[in-house]
Amino acid sequence: MDEGPRWFDSHCHVQEHYEPDVAVLTRAADAGVSDLVCVGTDADSSAEALALAASAPSGSPRVWATVGLHPHEASRGVDDVVRLLETATAGPTRPVAVGECGLDYYYEHSPRSAQREAFASQIALARGHDLTLVVHARDAWDDLFDVLGTEGVPERTILHCFTGGPAEARRCLDAGLYVSFSGIVTFKNATELREAAIMCPLDRLLVETDSPFLAPEPHRGARNEPSFVALVGAFIASLKGLDEREVSAATAGATRAAFALADP
Repeated sequence: MDEGPRWFDSHCHVQEHYEPDVAVLTRAADAGVSDLVCVGTDADSSAEALALAASAPSGSPRVWATVGLHPHEASRGVDDVVRLLETATAGPTRPVAVGECGLDYYYEHSPRSAQREAFASQIALARGHDLTLVVHARDAWDDLFDVLGTEGVPERTILHCFTGGPAEARRCLDAGLYVSFSGIVTFKNATELREAAIMCPLDRLLVETDSPFLAPEPHRGARNEPSFVALVGAFIASLKGLDEREVSAATAGATRAAFALADP
C-alpha cells in the first residue's frame, strides 16, 4: 500500500489546551503526522510539555518538548524556566529547544525592556545547553535582529509562525534561521507571506500549526490541532508546484535538522 505524506508539526501547544482530549493525537496520527513539538510558554506549560513527551499515548505521533518563556510573560522573569531547564536537561526526557521566546510589540503584554532581557537570557540558555532556539516575533523585526546580533545567533534557530514577507524572510535566512510557516499562509490576505514561502528553500522551511491557534483554511476560526499541519504543508506544496510527499519529506527533514533529531 502506498503510504501518504508524513508530516512533522514543528510547533503546537497540545499540552496546554487539549487535556484530557487525547483523541487530538489520534487524529494527528490518522492525518499522517509522525512527530510534533509541544512548545512551552512558561515554566508550568514547559513542564507539561516534558510530561507529555515522556508519556505520549500509544499510537500517537512522537512528541518532543521545549522549555521557554513567551514574551507575553517576560515580566515574570526567567528564573523558573532556568531551574526547570537545568533539571530537565539532566533528566531522561531532554528538551529539544529553548522557547518560545522573543519579542511581541503588537500586544506588549510585557514592557519591551523586559521582553528584550528575557529574550537575551534565553538565547544564552540555548547556546549554553546546545539547544535549538524557538523565536516568536511580531512587529519587532529590527529589535529582533538587534538582540540576536548582540547575543549571537544559536547554531539552530527557528523563527516560528513567520508573518513577514520576502524581505523579512531573506533577513532570517541570511542570519542562518529556519523559517516556520503556520496556517496563516492559507489566509486570503496573506499575499506577501505566500511570496516568502515560495522563495524559502525547502531545507530551511518548516511547517507548523501553532495549535490551538490559527487554524488554516477551510477551518479558519475553529480550534486548530496538529492534524491540520497536513493542510499547511499541502498548501505550500501547491504554492511551490511540488508533490506533497516531496514537501512533507523535506520539511520533516528540515525540522529534524533544526532540532538536532536523529532520522527515524
